[in-house]
Formats: sequence, structure tokens, C-alpha cells
Amino acid sequence: MNVEEELRRLAPQVLGVLVRRHGQFDACEDAVQEALLAAATQWPVEGVPEQPRGWLITVASRRLMDQFRSEDARRRREFAVAVSHETSDSTDIPDKDDTLLLLFLCCHPSLSSASQLALTLRAVGGLTTAQIAHAFLVPEATLAQRISRAKQKIRSADARFSMPPPAERAARLQVVLQVLYLIFNEGYTASSGEDLHRPELTAEAIRLTREVHRLLPDDGEVAGLLALMLLTDARRAARTLPDGTLVPLAAQDRSSWHRTMIAEGVELITRTLPKGPPGAYQLQAAIAAIHDEAASAADTDWPQILALYQLLERVAPNPMVTLNRAVALAMVQGPEAGLRLLSPLDADERLARHHRLAAVRAHLLEMSGDVSAARSAYEVAARRTTSLPEQRYLLSKAASLHG
Repeated sequence: MNVEEELRRLAPQVLGVLVRRHGQFDACEDAVQEALLAAATQWPVEGVPEQPRGWLITVASRRLMDQFRSEDARRRREFAVAVSHETSDSTDIPDKDDTLLLLFLCCHPSLSSASQLALTLRAVGGLTTAQIAHAFLVPEATLAQRISRAKQKIRSADARFSMPPPAERAARLQVVLQVLYLIFNEGYTASSGEDLHRPELTAEAIRLTREVHRLLPDDGEVAGLLALMLLTDARRAARTLPDGTLVPLAAQDRSSWHRTMIAEGVELITRTLPKGPPGAYQLQAAIAAIHDEAASAADTDWPQILALYQLLERVAPNPMVTLNRAVALAMVQGPEAGLRLLSPLDADERLARHHRLAAVRAHLLEMSGDVSAARSAYEVAARRTTSLPEQRYLLSKAASLHG
């Protein structure tokens, strides 16, 4: 048994039991983290207990009792009675899965996106503060303060450990899926730093999305997001050379793509897409499936991809979708058509200074034969990115166009 994987699997179950029983999400989450750290230290040496979930609940509950010692005597007595019934076997603890409730709580609308990401990875993902800080390239103390403030906000908002009201449920689920997607994206293309990938984040995003899909098997967008992650991550091994050099999609060695992941992703999206009006994640997964099923870059069905981007732009309009549609349009109608579609994006402040806009423009200018303008655009894109692998790739593209 892989201890780290087992602890991540059990983390939301243990936290769910404690929060459901005692409330006070912030105190319970701290206690669970201490129990996870204790297990990570003891289990590799002493062996995994027969009832690992019960062991964690018992240890976390005792940590909670220590935290509550300063409170009134009545509460101490009540809590002591509750803990006295728990043993390392804990066979009487109901095997209730509160993963979805925890995700809703960690993605509470009162929290910023950064806080939602950090709290989700710690409380539901079972990652330590140090692991999350390393993944997002921030000091551990900064990340710890962010998590602490997030838990205080949840407490001040009087957030309930229960499903949101039906009227709010769909919107809250979208926030959960967006947080999982952001975690995946940060792992697949790190926003800054020396490495292009942070595999621990992509793996965690996929694992958590699998859990949501298990709990909501009939939700098309949950299935679509899982399919999108699988179909995208399947290409990861081909995205860089051994020295870390970035390899664009068209130049990748497709024999190194993960065919099992592709097959699972294609099956998911093929099964769910016809069941109703497609959502944004389903459409993105369908686009990813077309790329993955093409035997070579030349065999890519760009007209179908363009049609899907046009539909996606109607379902979920945003400048990044338009940027991707410009690439598809260029592949179907020529680079000039794609460049015309890019022009209005220069006035969109959400994307105007983004390196991807300059990089796409450079690519289309290179396709059109305007070498000088393409070189300048690649250099602009390189200055705007904080990802060192992307920066090196863009500068190499600019250098290759000299002369």
C-alpha cells in the first residue's frame, strides 16, 4: 500500500466525519492535518493499522480534544464522552463519504480563487501546506496565512456543512469544477518557474474529479471535465524533450501519448455528449479527443475543431476561446483570417497583455510569411511569460527567424 496515496484518499473522509460530528471546520481541519502528519511519520515504520480510517479519526479527535481544553467544562465532558467511544478499530463509524460537501465548503463563494485552490488541496486533497506552497512557488508562511484566512472566512460566513440549496447547487458545482480545472492547468503548464509540469497537481486534480464523477455519475459537465483532463494529460510525456525543451502539439511524438488515458477520455465524452445540451467542459473534451485521435498533425480534423470552437464561444464566451478559435480558423481558412479574428482581442484587458495572445499572433504571422513581425511578436510573448520553458521556446522561435 502506498501510504501517501492512502492518506490522500482518506483525508476528506476523516475530515467529513469530524466536521459532521463536531462542526468548527477550521479546528477539525487543523486536527486532521496533524493526524495525517502523524500517520506519514509512523505508518512507514510501524506499518499501516488494520483500520487506517479509524486510526486517523481517533488521532484527529484527540487533537481536537486538546484544542478544546481551554473551553468550558461542559464541552470538555461531552467531547470526552464522544472520544471515549472511539478506538483504533472505529467499526461503529458510518462509512459516509462527505467529499462533495467538503468541496462545496472549500469552494465557498466568500473565498478568493487562490484561497479556494489552497484550501481544496489541503482539506480535500490531503496535501501539506509545504507541498502546496512548493507547487505554487510561494513561501510556506504565505500559504499558511492564506489557508488560515480562508478558514476564518468560512467561520465568519457561518457556512454550513450541508449541500447548498437546490437553487444554488448548479452554480456552486461550477465553482468546484473551475477550481479543479485551475489545479489541473497549473500542473499541466506551470504559470512560473523552471519546470513546465507539476505532475503532483495534475494527478491530484484528476483524482478529485474522479471522486466528483463517482458521486455525480449522471452530470455531463463533471464527466466532460474528467474526460478533458485525461485527454490532455495523456500528451504530457511528449510535451518536452529530455532536456526540458518544450515541444508544440504539431511536433510531438504521438507514439508516446498515453493510449489508455485517451481511450478512457474518448469513451467518457462519447457516452455523455449526446445526452443533452453540451457544456463548456464537454465541448473542450470533444476538441481534445479530435486532436488525440488524429494519427498525425496533418490528419487533424480542423473544420470539426473550428465548428466546436464556434459552439463553445456561444456556450461560454471568453477571450481565450476566441484565441483558440483564431488558430482553428487559420488552419481552415488561412493565417490572415486568424489574424483578423485576433485584432479585437488587443482591446480586451483580460487578454491584451497575456503572452498567449502574442504567441498565437507570432505563429500566425510566421504562417503568413511575415518573418520580421513574427520574430517581434515571439520576443514580446517571451517577455510576458514567467514560465522559463515557455520563455526559452519562444526565444528560440524568434532566433530561428533571424535572417
